[in-house]
Amino acid sequence: MSVLRRSGSLALLAFTPLAVALDVLAPDQHNLIFAVAVVAIVPLAGYIGGATERLAVTLGGGIGGLLNATFGNAAELIIGTIALRKGLPGLVKASITGSIIGNVLLVFGAAAFIGGMRFNTQRFNRTAAGLGTTMLLLSAIGLVVPAVFHRVARAGSTGVELTLDTEIAAVLLVTYCASLVFTLRTHRSLYGVPEQLAKSAHHGSPRGAVVQLLAATAGVAVVSEILVGAVSEAATSLGMTELFVGVVIVALVGNAAEHYSAIVLASRNEMDAAIGIAVGSSTQIALFVAPVLVFLSYAIAPAPMDLLFSTFELVAIGLSVVSIAFIAHDGETHWMEGVQLLAVYAILCLGFYFLPGK
Repeated sequence: MSVLRRSGSLALLAFTPLAVALDVLAPDQHNLIFAVAVVAIVPLAGYIGGATERLAVTLGGGIGGLLNATFGNAAELIIGTIALRKGLPGLVKASITGSIIGNVLLVFGAAAFIGGMRFNTQRFNRTAAGLGTTMLLLSAIGLVVPAVFHRVARAGSTGVELTLDTEIAAVLLVTYCASLVFTLRTHRSLYGVPEQLAKSAHHGSPRGAVVQLLAATAGVAVVSEILVGAVSEAATSLGMTELFVGVVIVALVGNAAEHYSAIVLASRNEMDAAIGIAVGSSTQIALFVAPVLVFLSYAIAPAPMDLLFSTFELVAIGLSVVSIAFIAHDGETHWMEGVQLLAVYAILCLGFYFLPGK
């Protein structure tokens, strides 16, 4: 199976030079360029995740964990950075929303369903899962407060709102750093690396993993530039809003490798790792990637990015957090709970698809 996965990833790498060639030779073919760039990012994100995984296990302890946390969402961070530089904060915020709801609903829903088809009941650590869902609740609060403040203080200045958003981003980032101390030092026994994952991560030398990480990151940067450049025209041509593209398509592309890993681990009855990937990735997006992008926007964007998400985005995030909290509270899951999470995700995607554009 690993050989098939490796050969498939190598085959998909051909889409990277193809995307570059299309962008140079046929720049008006926005739909084709967008589709090819979407496919091209998937294996590159997978290689970033694989290299980071190997380095984290090899280095061990705090350094490996910090490396894994930093590069775990490299694709989303790169796509967001490029979108900010091109003046597309709406796409950035939509991809943040999509990554949060996609990880907790689609990823863990699929993992619970696939794993539940093989095992009648699967169990995981309630303490670790509870901390993850609590962190997600905190992130939801951090995203709701700016929206409520904006609606209450309609006569207020934009400068005050932007200051509030920036300070909230700082609080989220500090909280994320505290969670790293909790997971990597004081309570790391709750977040041990699964035996099968550790074995697979030891394949190859650390030097090779560093080369792979740098090469894949550079590839994602190049392809993301092409993807973001084509997204607006492609969305209009295909009858989709920028919000739907960001929430569903861009978010799915950036998290494809994590989706696969969580499902494989769940099929092996390693649900601690599966829920750790799903909830942990959402937490990283909300508490690390989003604040970092807010701070980056001051330096690279035409205007600083705020944290003012649309009402529908906030509702979607809130429903996702509540759904995963209900599923995780008892420390066990089965295939029907996976179906329920997938159903919530499908309903939200339909809502985003039919939601009129601004």
